[in-house]
Amino acid sequence: MNEYALIMRHQDGSKIASPEQMQIWMKQTMDWINSISAKGKFVSGTGLPFDEARVVHSNKTVTNGPFGDIKETIGGFITVRAISAEEAAAFAKSCPVLQGEGNTVEVRKIAKNDGTH
Repeated sequence: MNEYALIMRHQDGSKIASPEQMQIWMKQTMDWINSISAKGKFVSGTGLPFDEARVVHSNKTVTNGPFGDIKETIGGFITVRAISAEEAAAFAKSCPVLQGEGNTVEVRKIAKNDGTH
């Protein structure tokens, strides 16, 4: 069994959701995670808030960010156990993030600690 990261990407980070909408999305996300967990496939996960964020550039400068004026932001990720990328993608298809137009969930296999893929 392999582990896969499901990386949630949001388009147009400049749109701020109301506290009520955030509560709805959080409940939907927790329900989604619980459904994966009930199958014994959830490993871990977290959101990535924008406060305390920095971007380190190739010239070693550090800027505050990311900010809402960029076109795409990573809102968080979860790690799941799956037999294949297809099974991991099937979990991703139910992600509430996909309700937003242009939003995506990237599925990436996590390299094993022994150096094998």
